[in-house]
Amino acid sequence: MKANSAFSRQAISDITPAVLAIGRDSFPRALIGALRNVADVGHCMVFSFKGMQSACLLDAGNIPTGRDLGIAYSEHFYRADPNRDAIFEGQAQAAPIVLPAFARRAYTDSYRKIFFEDSDIVDKFATAIWVDDTCFYVNFYRITSQGRFSREQIQRLTSVAPAVSAAVARHFQRDDLSVDDPLGRLKSLFATAEPFAMLTGREKEVCLRILTGLSSEAIAADLGISLHSALTYRKRAYDKLGISAQNELFGIALRLMALGQRLN
Repeated sequence: MKANSAFSRQAISDITPAVLAIGRDSFPRALIGALRNVADVGHCMVFSFKGMQSACLLDAGNIPTGRDLGIAYSEHFYRADPNRDAIFEGQAQAAPIVLPAFARRAYTDSYRKIFFEDSDIVDKFATAIWVDDTCFYVNFYRITSQGRFSREQIQRLTSVAPAVSAAVARHFQRDDLSVDDPLGRLKSLFATAEPFAMLTGREKEVCLRILTGLSSEAIAADLGISLHSALTYRKRAYDKLGISAQNELFGIALRLMALGQRLN
C-alpha cells in the first residue's frame, strides 16, 4: 500500500511542470516532457470534438508524421475511431474518462495502415474530458523502438489521466483562459471555490503544497510543523473533500480550472 502511494505521488509530481505551464507557449513541450517522465510516452496528440466536428489541437513528440496524422484524423478518421462511442457515452459525466485499449483488429484496414503501420505506432493510451459541449481527447503513443507500455507505465498513466486531461482542457480554453500564474489561480481556488472553501487555513496550505509537488516532509518543513501534523491536515482535508489520493486532489483543482470556475 505504501509503495502504491509513493508510486502515485511520484507520477503526480512528474506532471507538475505541465500544470504550471497552462496557458503558456511552453505548454506542449512541458506536457510531453512530463509524460516522458511519467511513462516514457513517445508522442502526445490532443483532439477536440464539438458536435460533428473534430480538430487537432496538439501534436508533440517523436512521430515525424504527427501533423499529417492529426489532419487525417480530424478531417475523416475520427468517425472510425472505436473510442468514439465511449467518448460520447461519457458526455454526461463531469469526470475525466480513461478510455479502453483496442486490439488493432478493431480498427478498419485504412485506419490501421495510417495510424499504426505507416506511423510506426505500437501502443496507445487515451483519456478524455468533456467541458460543456466540447470534448478534449488526449492520446499517448509509443513507437516500435520504445516497445509497448508496461503494466507499471499503464498504472502511472491511469493515475495522472484526470489531472492531465483537465490541464489540457484548461490550456485550450482560449476564450476565457487567464494568462496569469496558474499557481496564483490555484491559491484563488482554495480561497473561494467549493469544495476547497470549506477547508481550514492549514488544510488549504497543505493541499496547495501537495499540488505544487512537495512531499509530506517538504510540506512540514515549509510550514514549520511536524511531519505528523502535515499528515493529519492532509487526512482531514481528504476526508472533507471525499477523496483518498493525490491524483484525485489534482483532478478536483484542474476540473475547476477547466470548467472556468469564476473566482470572487
